[in-house]
Amino acid sequence: MEQKINDALNQIRPFLQRDGGDIEFVEYTDDNIVRVRLQGHCAGCPGAQMTIKGVVERILKESYPEVAGVEAVQ
Repeated sequence: MEQKINDALNQIRPFLQRDGGDIEFVEYTDDNIVRVRLQGHCAGCPGAQMTIKGVVERILKESYPEVAGVEAVQ
């Protein structure tokens, strides 16, 4: 599952990098939560939570229904 998540994040990554940011996979928990860390400009962006929920979580849940959610960690 971790490889599938990384593959999906690699598809999202160019859009974040275009704005000076990036995303790092941290872990996939036992309760099916994907934990990620935003980097660069995305880390301090006021819209970071919207990016996590509106983009990253939506894409991961559509691709892999077993994903229950996505959380950002520091």
